[in-house]
Amino acid sequence: MSETAKKQLKQQLWNIANELRGKMNADEFRVYILGFIFYKYLSEKMEIYADKLLEEDNIKYLDLEDEETIEYITSEAVKNIGFSLNSNELFSNVSKKGQKDGFILDDLPKIFANIEKSTLGTGSQDDFDGLFYDVDLTDKKLGNTAQQRNDLIAKILVHLNKIEFDIEDNESDILGDAYEYLIGKFASGAGKTAGEFYTPQEVSTVLSKIVTIGKNKLKSVYDPTCGSGSLLLRVAKEVTDVSDFYGQELNRTTYNLARMNMIMHDVNYAQFDIKQEDTLEVPQHLGKEFEAIVANPPFSQKWNANDLKLTDNRFSQYGKLAPKTKADFAFIQHMISHLSENGVMAVVVPHGVLFRGATESTIRKYLIDNRNYLDAVIGLPANLFYGTSIPTAILVFKKCRENADDVFFIDASQEFGKAKNQNYLRDEDISKIITTLKERKTIDKFSYVAKLTEIEENEYNLNIPRYVDTFEEEKSINIDEVSAKLKAVDIEIININAEIAILCDELSVAKPF
Repeated sequence: MSETAKKQLKQQLWNIANELRGKMNADEFRVYILGFIFYKYLSEKMEIYADKLLEEDNIKYLDLEDEETIEYITSEAVKNIGFSLNSNELFSNVSKKGQKDGFILDDLPKIFANIEKSTLGTGSQDDFDGLFYDVDLTDKKLGNTAQQRNDLIAKILVHLNKIEFDIEDNESDILGDAYEYLIGKFASGAGKTAGEFYTPQEVSTVLSKIVTIGKNKLKSVYDPTCGSGSLLLRVAKEVTDVSDFYGQELNRTTYNLARMNMIMHDVNYAQFDIKQEDTLEVPQHLGKEFEAIVANPPFSQKWNANDLKLTDNRFSQYGKLAPKTKADFAFIQHMISHLSENGVMAVVVPHGVLFRGATESTIRKYLIDNRNYLDAVIGLPANLFYGTSIPTAILVFKKCRENADDVFFIDASQEFGKAKNQNYLRDEDISKIITTLKERKTIDKFSYVAKLTEIEENEYNLNIPRYVDTFEEEKSINIDEVSAKLKAVDIEIININAEIAILCDELSVAKPF
């Protein structure tokens, strides 16, 4: 598919999404649009799989009525693609019914429930359980009456049915990219809540490139605050293969979105393990270690820093807990506990993590002095993230460091492009950050190799200006030249006033001075 066709697909999907704009905010209507796109995707996947099984009989699944054959096909589908749909439940059939003024509002919840039921007792059950939970077709924001809601939903399905998803084109992942595009568009309109489910694509790219430097394949990648799963999928774009994806997300709606996102990107249900729970309170992957860890945790959120946490293996060795009002280091400690010996971890943090005192200073010192896990500190521009304009940094951790006697600092705070309401990292900015990180060389006003002894002298304060000198000397001023110019201006003023005085006398008007 050409780039023009890809853009056209994205625009078509966004146009359909706009059918709901004005009825509800972006954070609400994304649930419906993405849910219906996902339903269409599952239908097409099921239809393609079934048609291949029926190829020798020269029958299409849409036309199949034999119950015994349908039962066989749905059984095989669950084994191979993780779910099943009966032929009368396919998106195209439901859409046609809606187009003919049929009432489909009762059909859809049953179909969604049947998709989930088809996975019961199988390996894909956890990945499909409750996936359509948030697609509430009784919501009066869709229309005051059932008929109004039905008409709107039917209209959306009819529009979607006209679009070719071309899901067999696995190499280009066209639909997955379009799905990502929509998630990003919804995030830009969701305000402060956007940070709960989406990390700007260019920031995800930087994190992904960092954890994959020198690697073609990854055994596992993990995001403890995975949102929509976009960051996990971005890592996969940097290597030829990722064996397994792991993630955890607190918000139920976002958790559903993450699982849909994985499936839409053709990640087999056996390859991803996304859980829904509070990562710090109820961690779901204890005991597992991961080769790559990426995260954009919520900045400085409150958490339950009860002293009982000091008996938790994730926090006990540090002797101190992150403050109750700032969980930033708690997330870092959690992630460190899951990092494999040959792994790399990259996490976005607010700048306060670099220099705040008290218990955070103790944890920072332990990570640098006792464990020597901190590998790099990368300062990012302000106003990159949805919902906050604060400047942020990326911390890079490794348990087995190639450069064990220093920490590398990069100040990329001035490397960005400006959009209407927000800054963004350009391709050249991303390239400069990653190239500099690989080369690990001091560049005037951009990067610096800080010896551990220097960091110790700074009492483990990681504030980037302490290491990367961005001070610009003011241009020297020649006082004699300035004085001469001022005298010349004074003479010019005297001459002009004299001319004005003559004109005033000629016109018989009062002089203005």
